[in-house]
Amino acid sequence: MANKRAIKRGSPTSVVAVFPGSFDPLTNGHVDIIDRSVTIFGRVVVGVLNNASKSSLFTDQERVELIKRQVASYRGRVTVVSFSGLLVDFVKRVDSRVVIRGLRAISDFDYEAEMALINRKLSPDVETFFLAAREENSYISSTVVKQVALLGGDVSDMVPPVVERALRQKWKAKQSESRRTAR
Repeated sequence: MANKRAIKRGSPTSVVAVFPGSFDPLTNGHVDIIDRSVTIFGRVVVGVLNNASKSSLFTDQERVELIKRQVASYRGRVTVVSFSGLLVDFVKRVDSRVVIRGLRAISDFDYEAEMALINRKLSPDVETFFLAAREENSYISSTVVKQVALLGGDVSDMVPPVVERALRQKWKAKQSESRRTAR
């Protein structure tokens, strides 16, 4: 039986995919998902969520700039844009219908599947593709990276060098701020 809604067909290299997230900060797991997505889809739009109700270590503009530096070698195949509001609205705005989500563990699947179903309910043409994390990245989360980095731990195998440098600068700034307020 044929599907009632028309499905746009095209080669995967003509498809624009959206990889959304807070990316606070960008991790090697995120970079791996971006790298693998570019080999499957023609273009990837990294959507940096600007959530005013969430306290972030990096501003949305800092996150956008860090990711842009990391993906510069893709020469236009990866773009980085800040957005707020509903993901499905952002997906439509960038002329896409594909969302990419990374899964680190089975526990991620429950949440991500629920979000995919909600997005499909809001916009039936939007499809979500899940990419499983590589084993070496399966334990990495932005939250863990922030905790380790801000306590002075080594995160060099969890984040790209550009992010590691930015984290060190944030850590130094927080230390200076703590010293000032302790006086």
